[in-house]
Amino acid sequence: MSRTARVGVLVSGRGSNLQTLLDAAADPWFPADITVVVSNVPGAFALERAAAAGVPALTIDHRGRGRAEFEAELLAALSDVDIVCLAGFMRVLTPGFLNAFPNRVLNIHPALLPAFPGLHGPAQALAAGVTQAGATCHLVDAGVDTGPILAQGSVPVLPGDTEESLAARILPLEHRLFPLGLRWLAEGRVTVTDRRAQVALQPGESRWLSFSPPA
Repeated sequence: MSRTARVGVLVSGRGSNLQTLLDAAADPWFPADITVVVSNVPGAFALERAAAAGVPALTIDHRGRGRAEFEAELLAALSDVDIVCLAGFMRVLTPGFLNAFPNRVLNIHPALLPAFPGLHGPAQALAAGVTQAGATCHLVDAGVDTGPILAQGSVPVLPGDTEESLAARILPLEHRLFPLGLRWLAEGRVTVTDRRAQVALQPGESRWLSFSPPA
């Protein structure tokens, strides 16, 4: 099957969400190819994941240069891609970068947005005393985790949860939602009107997922 979208992935750390995209793209029926991985952190383990999958990978260190110069180098590295995925990329992108990929930058966040944006979503959820936490796959805009939502899912908050235990329960949900959102975007099934995303769902698909804790 011919692929319909070329995808660049920006990373900063371990790259577990990158791995889910690489695994999804290994299926010849998946509608996108991961064609380049870029890290802003030298030595990030995500670069090893890319190399193991045979995907070109490079580092563009944000330190010691201005934001405009950094993003210009990012754009040059991503000049041949159609969609950009942020897989644990710990930098806020400016409108100048985002305008090069209108409604084609995708992120996964470990919280049920619009609640708990920014860093440490699971810790914020615990501090707020909620009974359900979760993850959100969304398009990226100039705000911090404020872009149009494609899909979400929830997990229960259990007695005795810590930030680490709750984050670990959310992570498998992220791994399901991120490839799903990328599939929809690559297949051209996402439209955005007045900051709201609409998805042309096929039978059996849902924009909401939920996990139950193991017995």
